[in-house]
Amino acid sequence: MLTLTDNVVILVLVMLASLLLLVCLNRIWPVPTRRSEGDLIGWQLSVLGTTYAVVLGFMLYTAWTNFVAAELNVNLEANALRNTFRLAEGLPAPQREQLQTQARAYADAVVTQDWPMMARGQIPEGSHEVNEKMWRTLMSIKAASSSESTAADHALSELTTLTAHRRTRLLQSVSKLPVVFWGVLLAGGTLTLVSASLFGSVKPRVHAFMVFSTTLIVTLVMLAIADVNQPFRGWVHVSDYAFVRAQEYMR
Repeated sequence: MLTLTDNVVILVLVMLASLLLLVCLNRIWPVPTRRSEGDLIGWQLSVLGTTYAVVLGFMLYTAWTNFVAAELNVNLEANALRNTFRLAEGLPAPQREQLQTQARAYADAVVTQDWPMMARGQIPEGSHEVNEKMWRTLMSIKAASSSESTAADHALSELTTLTAHRRTRLLQSVSKLPVVFWGVLLAGGTLTLVSASLFGSVKPRVHAFMVFSTTLIVTLVMLAIADVNQPFRGWVHVSDYAFVRAQEYMR
């Protein structure tokens, strides 16, 4: 995944490439001879730019929506873990101590194992093992009173929620935009910038600024999509803060 330095380097290289393309076009195909094609190029740029703007905006919205969904899912998973820890207070003594110890171990495994592995694009297993132990602990409960039975039922419900959110987190950690979508973004961006460079203008500085600004906004949006495309990787990623807070609470 891209780092902040990678983003800056790519942005600078693309900006330089677009300005170099404009300079080369002006030498190979002088502006006065291109001016006669202005109507055709302007029409093409208008249609192409509008179509690409819609595609680019939709891709950014989709990537950001997936990122926010992953962040919400992590918070819900951590909340279910804290609820399970609280409900353990109403269980029989052996299972109460076991479940609380396992809840702390789950949070530790998520912070120290899951997040580093997801940042490398790997599927973590540490929290899965602790989750299985939590299930065995709850299923071994033999309630001696109605309050213990109620606590066990609610703890099972919270553990079910915890398990479901964990599975969703693992799926979200490996999900990304298909390659074909990146092909559409790159092809559309290239065609839009080339069309903007082809436009003939009597004011070269204004034309250069137009190409510069168009390249800047297109590149920034595409980098933003790349940064949030995989929610648990790169310099823009979902934080483990919810589980760090859960660790502090359960201590």
